[in-house]
Amino acid sequence: MICIYCAGKTQVINSRHQKRANQVWRRRKCATCGNVWSTIEAVNYALALAVRQPTGAIEPFLREKLFISIYESCKHRPNALEDAEALTSTVIGKLLASVQDATLPRAVIVSTAAGVLENFDHAASVHYQAYHPEVR
Repeated sequence: MICIYCAGKTQVINSRHQKRANQVWRRRKCATCGNVWSTIEAVNYALALAVRQPTGAIEPFLREKLFISIYESCKHRPNALEDAEALTSTVIGKLLASVQDATLPRAVIVSTAAGVLENFDHAASVHYQAYHPEVR
């Protein structure tokens, strides 16, 4: 990676795997100007995974789409944004454990999210299931 300040060469001075978020946090230092900053490396799910719709259509997996549907179900909670972020990471972690050919059926995504929400907050699960009737 090149320096964001002077475009010089950089080196990694610290690196930590963030297991829950499936990311790698890195501290970088520029060999030219000496500036230090952090980066986060994460999987681009839209390029790595696809969703198979009930119609048979294949679409890219969009983390943001999953996050929004979970956030909408958690709006009644005082920390809805933080809860939705953590729940989305949990759902993706469970989905990655079951993916076989880089394609996930929509029904599996919906049922996994509904199960995670049920374990976290019954009201959020009921709201989610109201908008995703295929769970029932």
